[in-house]
Parts: sequence; C-alpha cells; structure tokens
Amino acid sequence: MQSPYNLNSVMSRLHARQLRLLIAVAEQGSLLAAADRVGLTQPGASKALKELESTLNAPLFMRTNRGLVPTEAGTCAVRFARLIQSDISHLQQELSAIASGAGGRIAVGTIMGAVPLLTRALTQLMDQQPDISVEIVEDTSESLLALIDQGRLDAAICRSSVSPKPHLYDTVVVKDESLAVIAHQAHPAAGLASITLQDLSASRWVVYRAHMPMRRTLEREFFEENLSFPTHLIETTSALATLSLLSHNPNLVALVSDDVADYVCQHGMVARLPLRLKSRSEPYELIARRNAHRHPALTLLIDSLLALRAVAEEAPAAP
Repeated sequence: MQSPYNLNSVMSRLHARQLRLLIAVAEQGSLLAAADRVGLTQPGASKALKELESTLNAPLFMRTNRGLVPTEAGTCAVRFARLIQSDISHLQQELSAIASGAGGRIAVGTIMGAVPLLTRALTQLMDQQPDISVEIVEDTSESLLALIDQGRLDAAICRSSVSPKPHLYDTVVVKDESLAVIAHQAHPAAGLASITLQDLSASRWVVYRAHMPMRRTLEREFFEENLSFPTHLIETTSALATLSLLSHNPNLVALVSDDVADYVCQHGMVARLPLRLKSRSEPYELIARRNAHRHPALTLLIDSLLALRAVAEEAPAAP
C-alpha cells in the first residue's frame, strides 16, 4: 500500500507560511490571532490551514471551549514545524557566521549537577573556537528535552530517562554522577569525622522536585535506612538559590553532585558533610535530537566532554 505521505508531493505543496501559521495556531489557540501574527486575513489563514491538512492528509486541530487544540497529528506536525523553523534559523546563523568570518553559535542546556562539567568543556571549546558564541540554559532534564524538541537547544547535558520517548534522541554518556551532601560551614555536622542520615534528622533539606533522579536517589537512601523521608522541604532546581539558602541558614542541607560540591567547597561557600551515600545517581548524557544537523562546534564539545570523562576515569578514587 502506498503511503499518503509521499515526500515529493508534500515538499511541492508545503509552504513556509503554512508552517508559521501552524505554530501560531498552536500557540494562540485562535485562527484569527494566528492569522494576525503571520500577516494573513482570517479567510486566507483558513484556506492555508485546510491546504496544509490536505497536504498532510490529517485534521490538525479540533474546536473546543478552550479554542483550537491540536489533534495527535497536529501535535506531531507542530513539533516538526518548529524543528524546520529552527533548522532554517541555524542555517541563517551559520551563513552569517561564514560571511563575517565568525565562529557561529551553539545553544547548550545543562542540569544543575553538570554545570561544572559543561563549563570545563566549554572552556576547551572556546580555546579551539575563539569566535564561537554560546548560550547556556540551566534547567531540569524534562524542560531541557522540551527545548531540544522545539529546536531551541542544539544539545543538553541531562538524562533521557525522564522522557517517554527516549528513542527521539542521540545520546552520549559523558559522566557517571556521584553525590555529596553540603551545608553551611557552621552546620553542627560539618566538623565530625563521619555521620549518618539519622544524624541529619533535625536538618531541613533543600531538594529537587519529586520524581527527578537526584530526588529519587535521596528518597532511596532514606528508605534503605528505614527512615521517614523529611517533611517541610525546600524545593528548587536553581544552584544559586541552593547556595544562597545554605549560606544564610546553618540548619539547611542539600544533596548535589560531587562536581558542584567540589566547586563550592573549594571557594569556601559551604562545607561538604562526611556522609557516605550508598546510592549512585544516573549518569549524565549529552543529548541531541536524533539525526539532526550537528554544528561542527558541537562535535568539538562532545570530544572535550569525552576527554574529561577519560581523565576522571583514570584518576585514583578518593579515599
């Protein structure tokens, strides 16, 4: 049976303004507002949308009391429209960079625990490509994957396991994550030789939101020690908020990656508490959307990350 999605047929009938309209309708929920955004009359927008649905052989929106809502096919079409728009934007940026002799631009995301790793790799990248422009976005894995889906990030250091569709991504494991507990230098446990989770029962925890990998790791530690998980938590995904909270309150503790703990302790911001954790978190991956165009600088960034991983694996384990 011949597929209704013949590539030559679709390419010959698809227009950039239709894709812009598709994205606008999804964002506005209104054909009139979408038409105004892309510079069409409402009848013109209605005709363009019908032509697009005919080209793709599927209804893309349904009318509800909340306005126009994408169908399953519409959601798929909107995602690819955004990717096409993003690829054209990247084309424009790279052509401008070639014309000006500059090094172009990449946008990279990172979860909090991988910030030190990414900054070390980017330092090496900028030594190799001094004219490169870089955008760094720090957020949760879930949010970073959404930005990759939308074409707003070239790649991110996070975890694909939080996605219901991990097959959409190309992934490279760049580091096994180990964890540490940090606190204000005046925390009662800061000067002890060793402690247990029970010793922190009077402390208040700064943690990630529920269902996130690092939070699950901490919950598992409490479960295995037959301890109740703390209440009255402070939840944040911000490294700066975490450090600011710890610096102002000696009773707070936080679970962070070893890399983050090393960095902030070296700079005297906080203290690492002598708690030996049994669990290891999931490894960091550098994630990009599958089979997407790869900026040459991204290849160099991957090389830097893998080189840093090799150095870390060769280093002797801490006593």
